Amino acid sequence: MAPYSANSVFPWLQRRVLLAASFMLVLATSISSPAFAQARICERIEFNGDSYLVCKADLRRSRIELFWKDKDGAAYGSLNSLKRQLQQGPEPIQMTMNGGMYHAELDPVGLYVERGRQLVKASTTNGPGNFHLKPNGVFYIADGKAGVLETGQYLRRGIRAEFATQSGPMLVINNRLHPKFPSEGVSRKVRNGVGVRDDMTVFFAISENGVTFTDFAKLFKERLGAANALFLDGSVSAISAPGFDQGGFRSLGPLIGVTERRTPPSPSQTSQTSPTSRTR
Repeated sequence: MAPYSANSVFPWLQRRVLLAASFMLVLATSISSPAFAQARICERIEFNGDSYLVCKADLRRSRIELFWKDKDGAAYGSLNSLKRQLQQGPEPIQMTMNGGMYHAELDPVGLYVERGRQLVKASTTNGPGNFHLKPNGVFYIADGKAGVLETGQYLRRGIRAEFATQSGPMLVINNRLHPKFPSEGVSRKVRNGVGVRDDMTVFFAISENGVTFTDFAKLFKERLGAANALFLDGSVSAISAPGFDQGGFRSLGPLIGVTERRTPPSPSQTSQTSPTSRTR
């Protein structure tokens, strides 16, 4: 009988070893690529009997940007479309979310600033719907810092924003709930919003079940410690993050993208000077 030979008796063993080695190499390469290397910023939390997805973005480690149209002038239109674009960049995606109210043609209802360019002017008119439940407000990034301000205050300060989106109503205003919210609301919808605890710490939240405005505002004020928070939208609310995907296919206007910084912000952007003090 011929002696045992790995080449003759067990050729399948060699093939399996080679396949296993190839798989481990592909896996290691994939994990080190931007699509898999995210530092996760989102978690599921329970508050007052309701379930939320909450994402905490530290601007020293995360980059927050707004997106509306692609390089060809067409609206991205959905989180799925935006994700495909961001995946081509060098920074891993941490989260995407709808970023403010919009018309049927997907153009923003109110102020919209992208990369320092005001594409839609602020709306100060009265009207029906949540957007006009005054005071409404603006979420913005200016000089590498974040803020949420009531619309009139934002305009009076003449802030030179890199990114800004107007929506409404405000949820929390200087540590107080919106004055028109009832103590016990009856309208319960899926809602999403944004709040700031300080100018480097931003919270994005979306409910997993129907909640009232009052309940949602209390999440930001009492659980997240956000002194100012803004409602972004309801019912059409959507989010996509590692481990979470809710409504990525929906037709949407302004979008928010959060990526992991691969280069640190400049020293001027990490100083403690609040961007709200800057004027034209």
